[in-house]
Amino acid sequence: MNVFTRESLDIRVGQRLRAEDVVEVCNRLAAQRGAPVQVSVDNGSEFSGRIFDLWAYHHKAAIECNRPGEPTDNSFVESFNGSFRDECLNVHWFETLDEAREKVVAWRVEYNESRPHQAVREMTPAEYALSYRISEQAEGSITAGN
Repeated sequence: MNVFTRESLDIRVGQRLRAEDVVEVCNRLAAQRGAPVQVSVDNGSEFSGRIFDLWAYHHKAAIECNRPGEPTDNSFVESFNGSFRDECLNVHWFETLDEAREKVVAWRVEYNESRPHQAVREMTPAEYALSYRISEQAEGSITAGN
């Protein structure tokens, strides 16, 4: 989750996710959007291994680890996880991983593109991210012209 735009950037569905899966998603997102300055993680094993640490080092991204048992360290993500659980995971019965992937992608698209958030000026996360990128480009062209 991008805490600034409130976008759900990806949700990987699988039976057992490893650090390699996290790094694969991070590489794809970094190629699409640039590497993050900071990544907040919980204490899951997929974030505590060398491969993720090396990925962050290579991309100059600081890793901020949440304290065990302190959900307030990452309250935006905890809120997102609650919505995801209540609105997607708890209302569907998944018979296959492919079906789960399909339903999760549909929920994520709806979350990003159809649901305004108070924290991002009542825009959807996708709208807010687009408006931010446009304003950044406009400021860059003004600065370049001076």
